[in-house]
Amino acid sequence: MNQPSTGYEGRARIVEAGEEDDDQRIDNFLVRHLKGVPRTHIYRLLRTGQVRVNGGRIKAQYRVRAGDKVRIPPVRQAEPAESAPAPPPQRARRELEGRILFEDDRVVVLNKPAGMAVHGGSGLSFGVIEAMRSARPDAPFLELAHRLDRETSGVLVLCKKRSALRRLHELLREGQVEKRYLALVAGSWSERREEIRLTLRKQQLHGGERMVDVSEQGKEAVSLFRPIQYFRGATLMEVDIKTGRTHQIRVQAAHLGHPLLGDDKYGDRDANRAFRKLGLKRLFLHAASIGFEWQDNHNRVDVNAPLDHDLRAVLERLER
Repeated sequence: MNQPSTGYEGRARIVEAGEEDDDQRIDNFLVRHLKGVPRTHIYRLLRTGQVRVNGGRIKAQYRVRAGDKVRIPPVRQAEPAESAPAPPPQRARRELEGRILFEDDRVVVLNKPAGMAVHGGSGLSFGVIEAMRSARPDAPFLELAHRLDRETSGVLVLCKKRSALRRLHELLREGQVEKRYLALVAGSWSERREEIRLTLRKQQLHGGERMVDVSEQGKEAVSLFRPIQYFRGATLMEVDIKTGRTHQIRVQAAHLGHPLLGDDKYGDRDANRAFRKLGLKRLFLHAASIGFEWQDNHNRVDVNAPLDHDLRAVLERLER
């Protein structure tokens, strides 16, 4: 009896990661080796343990190392239920093209809109990276250099070359990338300039919701908070992050008694309700700028992302 074609002779295969794969997330590694297979199916393979690295199970956040031996299971390429997803809407592609702040032969830097995830999966058919790949079919390599929460707007860097991605990840690990955020917090922040060091623990709740809390079992998160404008019942903060933990700014600010306004996960319900009347309908957190030095013959990259109109309008109402 003939077996359905899988494209891989019905057997799992072992792929050894090379130097160009070093520090790439396993889900993106699989996307390259499972051409045409939807990300939703790739995440299912990871969740069910069918993908192994060096003989062990891993999560979608795992970063591949050169020399890793990755077990890729057989996957049918033409099952009706697993047909290729529809391309991202043309409207989303046009919007992102119009929000490009800087581009050269190494990177594309966008002003990500709030409400758009950086990648598809978990019920989302597409995110920024899928839309940009669809908009740039001539770009053979396009990967996220870092991430922003879906609710957060602002500077997002995409790399056009594997070497650029690897180098930028090195700079991030070494703390040589300057990332500055603008956040509107509840209450009046009393300190002029304050370095916050807290250990944050990431956990998955029932239903798949991701939450972060302050715990001795967590990883250290370091941020520098500085108030730049005071309003009645709120303070506009400039925040420089020295580490890149999940929900870092949101959890630290809430722990200090000044939750971000518009934050439905860690915020204050009454404060959010009051500021909704001023037009704040989403999280007030914006990645305002990024700066780093390639340390070769390329110039330094410094990019600023202006606040979107909805957040500017809230500040204008507060000033009045």
